[in-house]
Amino acid sequence: METRRINRSDLVTQQVPRFLVLEGPIGVGKTTLARMLAESLGCTTLLEEAEANPFLPRFYAGEKNAALATQLFFLMQRAQQLQQLRQNDLFAETRVADFLIDKDRLFAEVTLDVDELALYDQVYAHLTLDTVQPDLVVYLQAPTSTLIERIHRRGIAAEQTITRDYLDRLNSAYSRFFHFYDKAPLLIVNATDVDWVNNVGDYNNLVRYLLGITHGRHYYNPQPAL
Repeated sequence: METRRINRSDLVTQQVPRFLVLEGPIGVGKTTLARMLAESLGCTTLLEEAEANPFLPRFYAGEKNAALATQLFFLMQRAQQLQQLRQNDLFAETRVADFLIDKDRLFAEVTLDVDELALYDQVYAHLTLDTVQPDLVVYLQAPTSTLIERIHRRGIAAEQTITRDYLDRLNSAYSRFFHFYDKAPLLIVNATDVDWVNNVGDYNNLVRYLLGITHGRHYYNPQPAL
């Protein structure tokens, strides 16, 4: 059994992506994994800052009139982060992100009504988004029951009011989105039965696998390490 996480010194013979993006529905573990990968690869993170969105707790609590404000706040936040990436020269160092700007409309379609979505699209169309395409996208999948269990376990107060129906719709939207995604190499990972945080073997196996991907679409269905 492996006793330590893989790190940059172990990867001297492998090409590390300059811009690695993790994606997946709420509760799947993308932010935790992004931080772990950044530590292993000796690089920086680019993370969603959900706690900075003042409308998000109201949206999770079921306030319908908070949906558009929540979505527009995230859109502006992500656009600003991408702009800062360009200004700071993305390619000066490796970065690991826990969001893909392309998925922003995915959430808009799930949460907004027809009129709100039309307004959102108008705002999006007038933004100057100098989109940075990743070298690799890792899409983490898990069933709704797993997402609910992990959301409850991590205990973020605002998330405890998220409904199963919302997570079901979000999971379906992610599946449709990545079924057609072809802008970057893609790794689709079954994140249901593995524990990258507490099991070093699970984590190291994933790192070795994803660093071998340079093109195309791939599927990773790991079995829990013993």
